[in-house]
Amino acid sequence: MDASPRSVIPGRQRWDVKLVLGRPRTAEVLAAVLRRVPGITEARANPVTGGVLVRHDARVRATDVGRIVRRAVTLVAEGPTRTARPAPAQPVAAPAQRADHGLVVRPVLAVGGGVAAGIALIKGSALSRQLVALGGVAAATAAVMRKAWRGTVDAAGDPAADGTARHPLLEIVGPHRRRLYRAVALSVSCQVSEMALATFLGWTGLVLIKGEAAPLVSLGLTTASAQLWGLAGMVAAACAAVAGLSYASNLQWRRLGQDIEHDWRSRTYRHVQHVELGQLEGERTTRVAGALTDDVGQLGAFFAGPANDVLQLGTSLALLVPAFLLLAPQVAWIAFLPIPLIAWLSLRHQDRAAADYAVTGERRARLGSQVINSLEAGATVKSFCTEDYEAERIDGLSEAAQESTRQTDRSTIRHAETVRACTTASMAGTLLIGGRSVLNGTLRFEVFSPLIGLPQMLLMRMSRLGGIVDQYQRTIASYDRVQRLRALPVETDGNDGTLDRAEVRGEIVLDGVTFAYPGRPAALEDLSLTIPAGSTTALVGATGSGKTTIARLLMRFQDAERGRVLLDGQDVRDLPRRDLRQAIGFVAQDPFLFDGSIADNIRYGSFGASDQAVVRAATMAEAHPFIAALPDGYDTLIGERGAALSGGQRQRIALARAILKDSPVVILDEATSAVDNETEAAIQRTLRGFAADRTMVVIAHRLSTVRHADRIYVLDKGGIVAEQGTHDELLARHGLYASLWQLQAGELAA
Repeated sequence: MDASPRSVIPGRQRWDVKLVLGRPRTAEVLAAVLRRVPGITEARANPVTGGVLVRHDARVRATDVGRIVRRAVTLVAEGPTRTARPAPAQPVAAPAQRADHGLVVRPVLAVGGGVAAGIALIKGSALSRQLVALGGVAAATAAVMRKAWRGTVDAAGDPAADGTARHPLLEIVGPHRRRLYRAVALSVSCQVSEMALATFLGWTGLVLIKGEAAPLVSLGLTTASAQLWGLAGMVAAACAAVAGLSYASNLQWRRLGQDIEHDWRSRTYRHVQHVELGQLEGERTTRVAGALTDDVGQLGAFFAGPANDVLQLGTSLALLVPAFLLLAPQVAWIAFLPIPLIAWLSLRHQDRAAADYAVTGERRARLGSQVINSLEAGATVKSFCTEDYEAERIDGLSEAAQESTRQTDRSTIRHAETVRACTTASMAGTLLIGGRSVLNGTLRFEVFSPLIGLPQMLLMRMSRLGGIVDQYQRTIASYDRVQRLRALPVETDGNDGTLDRAEVRGEIVLDGVTFAYPGRPAALEDLSLTIPAGSTTALVGATGSGKTTIARLLMRFQDAERGRVLLDGQDVRDLPRRDLRQAIGFVAQDPFLFDGSIADNIRYGSFGASDQAVVRAATMAEAHPFIAALPDGYDTLIGERGAALSGGQRQRIALARAILKDSPVVILDEATSAVDNETEAAIQRTLRGFAADRTMVVIAHRLSTVRHADRIYVLDKGGIVAEQGTHDELLARHGLYASLWQLQAGELAA
């Protein structure tokens, strides 16, 4: 069975499963089967894109999840004898009953309608046979469109408050329905004006050919000259109406698209900002950025253009079908014969394009991700002389993306040309059959002549149906990706505790804390330690001993699996995250600097700080001397991620940012690892004054950084406290810390 992993990260996997493409019920069954497996916490299958999302317990290995997914796909493919569908919940019982009722009613109606149609075809008149043919065309069109609408609701619709499912397009419009209604009204009015203009032009031709147009006689225009002048005025008025209404409707549709794009981007980005950090770190940055830019843009672009085309097409049908039934029923069936065929072809193209767009989107995401990685790793690439290797990798990914795009383009162009052939054949048939009806006297030329040009308007729009379906499919796929991003869990706040920054003393206690990253051994195992308030405490140890993990737990970037992390006696999980993080200043080993000026980066998070406060913070971080030496000083632009600065300069700016924040608790995670010894010594002297009356947690590999700490914890693998004490006490024990100190001081032989 064709099931391949799209992305695998700890705790979450995405798969491409062709079995569920275009099969909402199969997707539902597969998701239900996966959810029943122990260790699988969530499973969703999308029949539009063929994507399957599986979230699982961290203790379940990724390879085991892969076997589970493939086995579930195999079971579902083998049919109901191997898989039992889950019993539907009570809220969906009513739709199920309606479906069962329909299984009885629809065949009865179909048989009855078929018998009546057969009698009309055998014993009826020519007109009745033509009406039966038109009825068949209408029934076929309705069946195709109804199946398409229900399919998209099943594929991506969300339950509404009343238990029904809403179409994705209604979800996308959201609170902008008033603007949608205005745009719809203007488009319908514009379409009516266009058809009136075409009718007036047809009457003009009739006056030129026969000397008069009968409908104008009733208006008092009896002579050819009067009718021509009257028609000239009507045409001018219709042209003005078409121009004005077209301008207003297009403007409303474009504004609607812009409103939708802005609204979805704002709400989605706000959601992403509050997503749990562990969840966000598991997503590709390019994928998240693509959803916030390209996919959200596609949601607005559909309503700015294709949605208007759909409405115009529907309005044309609503006006033309009654007109032909009343005035020329003899040619109605041939005029509208291609509609069900074109609708079926378009929906068939839509189903096939779903998988193509999903594959193309994934390959483009991989290409974009690799381009960014290669550019960011420029120094590494050049140092290993792998420029050609990276170029070949990009060539391969680009060719794969190009081939996917070519396949999609071939399918789209083939569909468009098929539609064009059908519409051309229908136009020729309408002229032929209508002309014969005029010649044999069953259809008056005065009636048929104005109608000749009207089907052409519809058929021209029908030729764009392929492009509309193409954009619709892109929109549904984009909507699915944005919704997946919006489904990521957000950070939750504690409900019981309160935290006043001004009253924080800074005592930190880890009480039996255990924590493991998904798919990895425990980083901390039953760790207990106390960091007294108002003291400087250092955490040292080998790489992987859990030092940075402690900082992440204090900041609540992650939460402990067992045990408690206490700040002034309160469990941090009971405290509002914003208040907790406002009370803690944090400097990471690889700090992030934003594209902007040095002053803006130091002031980040303390936006109201004065220039004098910024300079004081930079001076304490030993950053003022190099900043002052720059031509633009604090207004110097540093580029993306501070690319114009050295590693030590970036660390000092980040340190100045934390100093300016002036929090009662400060965590320095290798904050001076990139500066030279002389600068570090100066920073340490300055920090001693800054550390007065506040809690400092210093994480370091370089032991000279922590020698003046009030207490030093030496951690071993698994977050075990191997030793603790002051610098002098630990040296006197001749243990692990003393060995590390002597090694760094160069006192041991190699």
